[in-house]
Amino acid sequence: MKNVQISYDLFLMLVKFHLGGDDLWLEEIENGLNQKVDAIIARNTYTKYKTADSKEEQEKARIEYLDLKGYHKDFRW
Repeated sequence: MKNVQISYDLFLMLVKFHLGGDDLWLEEIENGLNQKVDAIIARNTYTKYKTADSKEEQEKARIEYLDLKGYHKDFRW
C-alpha cells in the first residue's frame, strides 16, 4: 500500500473536523484534498509518460499530462 503525504496544516484541519466536530474547516479541507488528488493524478500520468513501453503509449500519456497541466495546444513541443 502506498503512502500519501499531506501538509501539516491540512492534517490539523482534518483532526479538528473529525475529532472536534468543527465544520469551519470543511471548505478548506475539501480544497486541500482536491489539490492533493489532482497532484497525485498528474504525477501518475507523468510517470506513465516516462515509463511507457511504446512510443504511442508515451505520446498518449504526454498529451494527457499536458492537458492536465493546462498547456495550450499552441505552446506544446
